[in-house]
Amino acid sequence: MDIEARMDDTHRALLGMLPPDLMDFTDLDTAVDQLMTMLQAAPVDLPESVELVDHHVPAADGHQIMVRLYRPRDARPSSPGLFWIHGGGLILGDVSMDDAHCAGIAAELNIVVASVDYRLAPEFAYPTPLDDCVAAFEWLVEQSLQLGLDPQRIAAGGGSAGGGLAAGMTLRLRDAHAAQPCFQLLRYPMLDDRNETPSSHAITDLRVWNRSANLIGWSAYLGDRRGMPDVDAYAAPARAADLSALPPAIVTVGDLDMFLDEDIAYAQALLGAGVPTELHVYPGSFHGSDTMLPDADASRRWRRDEVAALGRAFDITPE
Repeated sequence: MDIEARMDDTHRALLGMLPPDLMDFTDLDTAVDQLMTMLQAAPVDLPESVELVDHHVPAADGHQIMVRLYRPRDARPSSPGLFWIHGGGLILGDVSMDDAHCAGIAAELNIVVASVDYRLAPEFAYPTPLDDCVAAFEWLVEQSLQLGLDPQRIAAGGGSAGGGLAAGMTLRLRDAHAAQPCFQLLRYPMLDDRNETPSSHAITDLRVWNRSANLIGWSAYLGDRRGMPDVDAYAAPARAADLSALPPAIVTVGDLDMFLDEDIAYAQALLGAGVPTELHVYPGSFHGSDTMLPDADASRRWRRDEVAALGRAFDITPE
């Protein structure tokens, strides 16, 4: 697919500035190092009204999982909370890459946001990244009163791989009869290891998250099991046969994203299971363009839609 032909001038200009092999993960270590260097060099403007505090949560194997809290200095007592999981195709990224996003949400809604620094594949394959997310979420719920949170109003969300992990975590918590998030915010979630949809074949441009990168990400996470019948729904939520009794959700995705079809299908499956679900598709937007172009019209609509959905879930209005 020629994705440039379906973009407006703003998105097309951004795409034209990206390295032609930005998302070529053939040499995984080198590509990850280059991308992380680029991400860490980007300026981050954080609202002064929000303070950042890092906590360390023990995993079952003794690893200390870092959870970063973004707390408004005038946070309301018994604040709602958003548990956030960063993206990166399961193979790259860290909490800092979403500092601006998390602090911005905290300031706009006057809520506490918690972001988890889960371990990454291929060094830590499934289920370790998901285990880290579950352990961190359970810690947040268990410590909610001490942290000034309302345990009944903690949502879970994430972008890309983080969205897939948030969906898988919620499924696992449901099946374990454990405390679930009150809401799911799934931004272009990475849900299906099988990569069989038309959109998963259509996006091959190496400047954006593409088919080749996605296959490498899933292989790092699942190894030789990628695409095999025995992959479970906690690893790849698109495989879930039962989506009932899950919290309400919003699913957002651009129409030039390789995850378009699987995200639409997941939203439809949630609706079919009786889960209140919003689906928003943004024309002319590619994977991650909402964060790369925050001032674009589509990105502004995107953010307003997500913030409004969180506000409704928490029964609050943006400040």
